[in-house]
Amino acid sequence: MKLDLLRFFQACNPSKTLVVSKPEDRQYYIDFSKVRGAKIIEELGRTITRLSPEQPTCQLFTGHIGCGKSTELLRLKAELEKQEFHVVYFESSQSLDMADIDVTDILLAVAREVSQSLEAIKINLKPGYFKNLFTEISEFLQTPLDIGVEAELSVGIAKITAKTKDSSKLRGQLRQYLEPRTNGILESINKELLKPAIEKLKQQGKKGLVVIVDNLDRVDNSLKPSGHYQPEYLFVERGEQLNQLNCHVVYTIPLVLIFSNALGRLTNRFGADPKVLPMVPVQLQDGSQFSQGITLLQEMIMTRDDYDQGFSWC
Repeated sequence: MKLDLLRFFQACNPSKTLVVSKPEDRQYYIDFSKVRGAKIIEELGRTITRLSPEQPTCQLFTGHIGCGKSTELLRLKAELEKQEFHVVYFESSQSLDMADIDVTDILLAVAREVSQSLEAIKINLKPGYFKNLFTEISEFLQTPLDIGVEAELSVGIAKITAKTKDSSKLRGQLRQYLEPRTNGILESINKELLKPAIEKLKQQGKKGLVVIVDNLDRVDNSLKPSGHYQPEYLFVERGEQLNQLNCHVVYTIPLVLIFSNALGRLTNRFGADPKVLPMVPVQLQDGSQFSQGITLLQEMIMTRDDYDQGFSWC
């Protein structure tokens, strides 16, 4: 039977992340853990589920770009939701400039995504700190942001982000203003957003709140004004602040940090070693083929072929 190349290519599109919670994607999922050498996602999940919901965790996850991290993180999301956790997953690259990120950008992105997710299930929280902050930012930037008093938190942050994303000048001015207020922003997120959110989620039968921040592994390895390269600046020099959110958090981080001299300090900042998702091996160090890895990769491709009866491998 003839192979439909266009349909086959679309099913194999490497830029498309499988969402295993969807039946149409689940049929394509292949578990590579037996050849990767570890069940990393299960390890991340156990860290979250085995601790008290009142005890937040912060974990780091990395691997080569394209090795399947996003697919595995979405599988983690699905598994945690089965266990009655409310999970907020988002791709940081959708709203942040990977070439130029600061800690306040990440914190505001978390606040926006959590708020938006809560609003979707009729949990509307309006932290007083942010209402005042939006007004002050508008006055400081001398740019009307049109954020009404009754506007949702996610709407306010989205308007600020949209206003500054394409203007490095405005973004720089905003960071200059927000930098000394980082601890205040953190305190507001914890006390006025995360704490009441978790309480309301428990009233709905949920065990807790989990935030998964994907694509931070894609931040540019550019030099910051502080003299540190961006990955080290964010996760080592400012890692303590990223580790202070009072809910379960999983961050993806650049793989370069695993091979840097800053790894020890990174581990100290977050209290645990980063989890690395290995590539699928197809060749051993002695140059011989690793048949198990090759077989699973063949299976991955064959599951995407609706016409596999007429398709064979040499």
